[in-house]
Amino acid sequence: MKTTQTTRTYEKASCDGDSPDAHMAGGRGPVQTPSMAELQTTVEAGVALVTLDASHRRNALNLDLVNEIEAAFDTVEADESVGAVVVTGAAPAFCAGADLSHLGESQREGLLRIYEGFLRIGRSPLPTIAAVNGAAVGAGVNLALVCDVIVAGTSARFDTRFLQLGLHPGGGHTWMLRRRVGPQAAAAMVLFGEILDGPAAEQAGLAWRCVPDDELLPTALGLASRAAAAPRDLVLQVKQTLVDVALVPAHGEAVERELTPQVWSINQPAFQERLAAMQRRISGTGS
Repeated sequence: MKTTQTTRTYEKASCDGDSPDAHMAGGRGPVQTPSMAELQTTVEAGVALVTLDASHRRNALNLDLVNEIEAAFDTVEADESVGAVVVTGAAPAFCAGADLSHLGESQREGLLRIYEGFLRIGRSPLPTIAAVNGAAVGAGVNLALVCDVIVAGTSARFDTRFLQLGLHPGGGHTWMLRRRVGPQAAAAMVLFGEILDGPAAEQAGLAWRCVPDDELLPTALGLASRAAAAPRDLVLQVKQTLVDVALVPAHGEAVERELTPQVWSINQPAFQERLAAMQRRISGTGS
């Protein structure tokens, strides 16, 4: 394995000369994880870019790809240099659903195993962005929905397609979609087969932003870099708080939920350093 000034490659369990957590975010060149058959992962400036790379089947999920997604997320989460993740697909598609032809003897267990391709991403404590660069079909829509933010290219197409295939939605599709876009838009997509392109997805609230295709990755990576630039332990706590408050019924309970971690953050060196730097700028004694 080669290690150069700008690129570092490491194995899941070990690496040449350095452990993954030896390099903190920022200031380092791109890092590439071990080559996988259908997935590519690189890390640069604290952001992991995970690319589904099975373009011959439009990046549809199968058991092998699911295994690689799990391994990739295990690796980047163990790497202290990673503060955010962008998920995308090799052209021309983001993810054209799931291959259900090899579910095994138990269809229920087989489906649950396929679901792990997106559920594992949804369980990540790291901030995640889906950069949807083409068709997201069925389970591919789920793959986008489990991410914290969706950025769409103009050529993106969000197509649930379950009903048109004679298949009931799965993987929590209706729950995630309804929560993201509301009941009417969810019904239009799932029951009536509405397909949203990038601009329509932004208008419906399915995507945070729609940008020209050639700006998609720079936009998603730039957005992710903001989270990666913050203290990693703070970012993880903030993301968990966002998850927890979804179940909080009243403002007062939300105040209590946020109080303990905010007190913790006040006493962290990162806050003290930033506060001191701001005070120096205000007083004109520092840059």
